[in-house]
Amino acid sequence: MAEKMIWEGTPSQWSNFMFYMLCIPLLIVFGLGLLLALWKYFDTQSNRIRITDQRIIEQRGILAKITDELDLYQIKYIKQEQPFLLQFFNLSNIVLGTTDQIGPRLVLRGMKDDDNLKERLRMAIDTQRDLKGEWLRELYFN
Repeated sequence: MAEKMIWEGTPSQWSNFMFYMLCIPLLIVFGLGLLLALWKYFDTQSNRIRITDQRIIEQRGILAKITDELDLYQIKYIKQEQPFLLQFFNLSNIVLGTTDQIGPRLVLRGMKDDDNLKERLRMAIDTQRDLKGEWLRELYFN
């Protein structure tokens, strides 16, 4: 069965606002702030997230790429956090609690269209759990 794309993109740069503000004094004093800010910018831009109806695929890294995949049926809960600054830009962090042993918590930072995305993700998780449950029942009881 072909996967259907639910969402694809990168986190918003607004999620790094406080980091950029901390770079300003370093820029004035040491000149290091510009390098740190550029590194953070490119690090966020290289963080590609694809959410399909079966899994979440996150690829990140500037010099070396790391790809993590999480099957949706492994997600136990979804929590939406909207810190003070992100509220102004209608962004939020979506926190996913999982049964995955490697990373029991996945945070999707600075997500746009967060309410719609969270709802579509919740529906896809329920569908995957139902499909996985049917598969296991057929495997063990037929």
